Amino acid sequence: MSAGTFSQIYIQLVFVVKGRENLLSKTFREEVFKYMSGIIKAKRQKSIIINGVEDHVHLFIGLKPSMRLSDLVRDIKNNTTNFINEKQFLRGKFSWQEGYGAFSYSQSHIENVYKYILNQEIHHQKKSFKEEYLELLEKFQIAYKEEFLFDFYDDEEK
Repeated sequence: MSAGTFSQIYIQLVFVVKGRENLLSKTFREEVFKYMSGIIKAKRQKSIIINGVEDHVHLFIGLKPSMRLSDLVRDIKNNTTNFINEKQFLRGKFSWQEGYGAFSYSQSHIENVYKYILNQEIHHQKKSFKEEYLELLEKFQIAYKEEFLFDFYDDEEK
């Protein structure tokens, strides 16, 4: 990075367990989130908060412009997949669905996004993941095609 270059880029990432299965059990979820945070810090990025529920995760990070977001997500997903499988948290093999959502925020939004991610379990008592994700896409005016979204299941609707 050149001298005189300063930045603050805040990104909320969202990604999903393959098959939208409820595999991120409370018994090991916190350990996985700490591991994710360690990956982010090892890449010299800022881990603000990581939280989620059984089938998806939200990460809020401070990103330096020298780091490609796609590389960071790839490393987080690959390393946590290996971590979960090596620790044998599950009987079968764990993996993430392809793709992710990335949403940018300004400094003034940090507290609200932090609280939102902190309260994921409460939030999902009222709203399905599909509702949440489509609202994010619409709020950020992100054009999308249904066939390229995460796998959603009709029985998820509340």
